[in-house]
Amino acid sequence: MQRRQLIQATAAAYAVQMAPAFAQAKTKVKVGYLHTPAVDGHIWLGQQMGAFAKQGLDLELVQFATGLELFQAMIGGSLDVLATGAVISNFPARGQGRVFLMNNIEYATAQLWVRDDIKTLADLKGKQISTTTGTTAHVFLDRALRSAQLDPAKDVQIVNQRMTEAVTSFVSGAVPAVALWVPFDAVIRQRMPNARRLVDASAFFPQAAIMGGWAARNDYYDKNRAVLSSLATAWGEVNAFISGKPDEAAEALQKAQYKDIPLADFKEQFKASKYFTNAEWRTRYQDGTATRWLQQVTDFFVASANIQGAQKAEQYFDPRIFLEAVKS
Repeated sequence: MQRRQLIQATAAAYAVQMAPAFAQAKTKVKVGYLHTPAVDGHIWLGQQMGAFAKQGLDLELVQFATGLELFQAMIGGSLDVLATGAVISNFPARGQGRVFLMNNIEYATAQLWVRDDIKTLADLKGKQISTTTGTTAHVFLDRALRSAQLDPAKDVQIVNQRMTEAVTSFVSGAVPAVALWVPFDAVIRQRMPNARRLVDASAFFPQAAIMGGWAARNDYYDKNRAVLSSLATAWGEVNAFISGKPDEAAEALQKAQYKDIPLADFKEQFKASKYFTNAEWRTRYQDGTATRWLQQVTDFFVASANIQGAQKAEQYFDPRIFLEAVKS
């Protein structure tokens, strides 16, 4: 009995001594993100589920207003990785960041809202449209205007503002239209009951599929592939929950991070993204679909920003990290 008690006491003392060591064993990763469900949904649900901690990761989360600011921060060295929307197809094409993980298709997250006197896209000719250029909303707006044979550079005036200011301009009546992303539509629904959602990005899927996902700083990607693999493994656990139980996932996310949006409205916003199962993502990674979707948006940025010597998506996107980490 004394011997057993001695062993138990020794084991307990060892556990106490080692607890700090185990706590310190987690790898800290500086992650930048946008506060929109299409981008940070996997992050916050993963934090709630303990998925990242289970993989030995301690995410230091930093919120930004746009993907442009995210990439500028990462290029400057203050972030290791980031999660964003369409901008995932921009800076990596310039050689600034490596894409390694997709979140979803921003199926209907980008939306064009107009005053009630504007009935069709053609009615926008000669009008001002507020948006944040270089973002998911801008990519969608360009596609929408061209579908109505409107030249975005000549037939309308695109007013570049941060999204909060763009929505304010529309609500105040300064501009007759705004191209935004969810959840900024909630502001318009609350304050402009007569405004109309003229069209959203789903009208142009899959020809203009816009993906959101993750990118790593170049040097971080080169030196920390094991960390990125762990991140992808944790993401896979979260994605299985989102794709398998979307209503439960939306309820958990709304309760924790989007309390200011009524649950019914948030569920609608959550459904604006198209989520694939891990198995479906594996197929789209392997058959090149994900790469083609990235390239479609890169082509827009190359043309609109006149990017010289741009890399192709097959050069800046590494599907192997996900494929090796997430098997089903």
